[in-house]
This record gives sequence, structure tokens and C-alpha cells, in this order.
Amino acid sequence: MPDLFVAGRWRSAAAGGTRDVVNPFDAEVFAVVDEAAAEDAEAAVLAARAAFDEGSWARAPVAERAALLDRVADLLQRDREEIARTETLDTGKTLAESRIDVDDVTAVFRYYAREGVVEVDRTVDVGRPEVVSRVVHHAVGVCTLIAPWNYPLLQMSWKVAPALVAGNTVVLKPSEVTPLTTVHLVRLLEEAGAPPGVVNLVLGAGGAVGPALTSHPAVDLVSFTGGLATGRAIAKAAAETVKRVTVELGGKNPNIVFADVDLDVAIDTALTGVFLHSGQVCSSGTRLIVEESIADELVAGVVERARRIRFGNGLEDGVESGPLVSAQHREKVEGYVALGQQEGARLLTGGRRPDDPVLQRGFFHEPTVFDDCDRGMRIVQEETFGPILTVERFRTEEEAVFLGNDTTYGLAGAVQTLDVERGERVAGALRHGTVWINDFGPYVPQAEWGGQRMSGNGRELGPAGLAEYRETKHVWRTTRPAAPGWFRG
Repeated sequence: MPDLFVAGRWRSAAAGGTRDVVNPFDAEVFAVVDEAAAEDAEAAVLAARAAFDEGSWARAPVAERAALLDRVADLLQRDREEIARTETLDTGKTLAESRIDVDDVTAVFRYYAREGVVEVDRTVDVGRPEVVSRVVHHAVGVCTLIAPWNYPLLQMSWKVAPALVAGNTVVLKPSEVTPLTTVHLVRLLEEAGAPPGVVNLVLGAGGAVGPALTSHPAVDLVSFTGGLATGRAIAKAAAETVKRVTVELGGKNPNIVFADVDLDVAIDTALTGVFLHSGQVCSSGTRLIVEESIADELVAGVVERARRIRFGNGLEDGVESGPLVSAQHREKVEGYVALGQQEGARLLTGGRRPDDPVLQRGFFHEPTVFDDCDRGMRIVQEETFGPILTVERFRTEEEAVFLGNDTTYGLAGAVQTLDVERGERVAGALRHGTVWINDFGPYVPQAEWGGQRMSGNGRELGPAGLAEYRETKHVWRTTRPAAPGWFRG
């Protein structure tokens, strides 16, 4: 069956292009999908434009749009196992992680089905009885939604659910590396009753389809999650038509640990923070910043536990970590390992591919810990997006905060301490969009997510995530019209 969805019809790429989808566990091709070109992307944009301008979706009662989201949530749970298995084959993550992802996606659709009907219009008292002044909201228009490869279904849901309930029409563009669960989601949106042209799907490499999706004058908003360089290019392309842009561009996230913690808990939290999904997480806690008095003991515990992480096929029970997503990405991670050694960081564990012959065909890389790191190292400052942990030490709270903010990014961070007041102080001082105290990683659809500084702008999730997809309009009505009488000639 064709994989592109335009104007309510599944179709093949106009130029006949296809792309192999590779299982990162064994490098085997397990699916072939259509590969769009610029003309396919433009067709999708124009279909979304026509559906917004001429269709009824934007003017439909919000309860009707919310009901669509609820139906999609039901269908996600119906297909939970199939979707989770596909996500594991596509990304390499464990099946347990993929099941959680599907449940989280379901929760996002449920949340925006509720949040979308909350009244946000308001009446403004202007002090004049003959005037009715209202602030109202309506859909932005045509939205291009571009999601990354590490959480392809989850991060697409953060975009598509609020966009649709607000009344927009959308063009979805998943990563060409991991497209399959987004294809499944679009089939569910079709099954749930999305009108033709409201939801469109384009598969393909960013270089081929990106310009048509991000600079086309018929597009009103671009939401992108991914790398910094691509985000900058999208922002520049969108500037020509001054379209709205929201971007989340990764992070270099500190995990600050004070000496009063329960050591076993802090070790486990650090492991989860950095090695979940083989470190391929934008909010991964890759900078472990530890109070000097406990640093040696804590780091030794992290190293010991890291060496015991069980690699394998994410579909198998008991596997704790899968491969990196591609050979190209593993080469990038290996480049950072080499860089860390050149810069003088001390390699404590990992730094290489595993010896297990079962894993040789896949894109595996061992959990890696570097000690004796300092803030001037590139491995400390740049996003490695892999299973690499760097360790820095501090003596005072002020030094810990300084190091935690010593990054051009600002997506997420954490502080581990049993001192409640200190935890709140440090959390308040960290310049990151999300800060965890005595935890690392959890999120809920009700709370906003997004970055500061070079981690991006705009917010996803929460009420602000819905506001990104709404325009605000002031309507002033004079109930007793009278001549202003300003000019007397």
C-alpha cells in the first residue's frame, strides 16, 4: 500500500522513489516505503491549504475536533502491541520503552481532547458601556510538523494533537530513518474520520522535501524537533514569509548531585538519565556534576552498574538497552569518544563496540563514562546524543549552579539533594526549560516542555503547547454607533 497521504488519498511518490527501512539491531531491511520529492511535498501543502480555506474543519465545533482525538486514542490502544513492535524494529529501543511510548501518545491525545474544549476567549472591560470588547482565538492555518527519529511517534503526537484540536490542517514529516509508526498514526487518523486534506503525510529526506514544507508561502507555521543546524536552517527559510516557527533543538543537560543524597538512588537515577534508549534522548543527563566529597564513590557505582547493562534485541525479554539508530550515528558517537580522549578526559568504561558476536551486525555501542572532565572540553559542551556520560566535580552550591548553566543549551536539568530549600534554590537558578528535583526524565502532557537559549523556542504540551497553534484576535464592537467627529471640516 502507498505510504504518502495527500488530500485524503494514499499515493506513491510521484517520481517513484523508495527508501529502505533498516532494523538497527541487525542492519536488516525490514520495510520499504515511498520516498517523496519536492512535488509531493508541495501537493501536500496545497491540499492542506485548500482544506483549511475551503473545508469545514477550522469552523467545526471544537467538541467535534476533540472527539476525533478521543477516537484516535481508542485506536492507539487497540493497536498498542503492533505499534510498539514497529517502533522497536524502527528505532532499536526495547519493547518495554515502546509500549510506554504508545501509552504516552494515547495520554497526549486524551489530554488535548479535554484541553481543547476549555474556554479561552474572554471579554475585556474597556470602561465604556456601549462597547463589547472580546479577545478570541482561532486556528493558525496550515502547519508543517517535523519530528525526529528517536521518539518518532511520541514527538509527532505532541504536535499533531494540539494542532488538530485547534482547527489547523497539517502536513506531517517524520524522520526518514524511522517513519513507520507515523504512517500507522495517519492511518488511524483517517480511520477516526479526519476529513480529506486535514491530515497529510510526506516521507522523505529533509534536503529533498524540507524547502517545500518550511518556506512555502501557503504554510503558516512550522514545528520542528531535531538538530541545531537543521533548526537554524528552518528558521531562516521560514523568515522569508514571516511564518510562525517553534523549534526544540536538543540539549546538554546537567544532573547535579549533592553529598546528602541516598547514594544508591543517585546512582540509579544517573544511569537512567543518561543511558535510557542508549542516550538518544534530547533531555539525556549527559553531564554528571557531583559534589567532590562523594564523587569517587558515586562514579564508581555508576561505572559498575553501566558495565552490567544488558544489550540485545529490543523485542526480547530482559534486554535493557538496544543499539544506536544507524551506522552513521554510531560513527558520530565514536568520534566524540575519540575526541574526549584527545581532550584529556579519563575513560573509565565503554568507549567501544561490544564484543558479543550476537551484536556484531547491529549498531551497538557500550555505555561510556569519562571522568576528569572540565567545562572547556567539547565533549562536555556539545550534544553527543549517545551513551556518553561526562563527570565534573564541584565544592559549593554556587559552583554547581554555574556549571549547570555553563552551556549554550537550556532544555533540561536536575538536582539531587535531600535539602528541600537547596533543591528549590538550585532548580530556580538553573536556566533550563524543565528541572527535576530528585528525579530525572519524567513528563506529563499537562506540563509544558521546551528549551531556553539554543535549545529552541516555543513550548509543547500543556496549555502553552495548544496556544502555539492558535492565533489571538481582538474584536471590538460598538453597540451604539456614532460619528467620531474628529475632523470638523
